[in-house]
Formats: sequence, structure tokens, C-alpha cells
Amino acid sequence: MEVWLRGGEGWLSWRELGEAAVVKGGTSVAYDTRGWRVSRPVLDEAKCTNCLLCWIYCPEPAILRHEGSKVTIDYAHCKGCGICEVECPTKAITMVKEK
Repeated sequence: MEVWLRGGEGWLSWRELGEAAVVKGGTSVAYDTRGWRVSRPVLDEAKCTNCLLCWIYCPEPAILRHEGSKVTIDYAHCKGCGICEVECPTKAITMVKEK
């Protein structure tokens, strides 16, 4: 996947950017990042206490809150970083290899 950024002389790919390049920030909400993952989080609802630590620590909008029910994982925006698994106090989230 190529990401193109506007440079002074035209468009540059990420490969052409210098080490000190500044790029526009953002989240994966604008992109489908499921193809980037090596592993994906799987939620065991029986172990989940709905503490929302996974939602708090997720760097992307990949953990979704639902009033009156457990969280769900939005795989279209999950990058598979595993932070949710590490932060879950009940080990309700485990990372599994993508197929």
C-alpha cells in the first residue's frame, strides 16, 4: 500500500520522505487497516467485566462501547498492536494469528 503526501515539488511516497519529515497526524478511522495486522484480538465475553480498560488504552477507534452490553472489536480499524490484551485485567482478550 502506498501512502502519498504532498511535497513542495509534487507528491512523495513515504519511501521518499527524509528522516526528519513531518507528516499529517491522524488515526485509522479514515482507513481500513485490517490488512496491516499479523495478529488480531479475540474477546471472550464470559471473562469480560466491561471495565473499559481496552477501550481507554486502544490507540485507534477499534474498541466499541455499547450501552448495556460488552465491548466489541472493530476489525476494520484494528491494527493488531495487542495493547488491549496487555491491559485487560481478566485476560478476556487474546491475540491470535491472522489467517
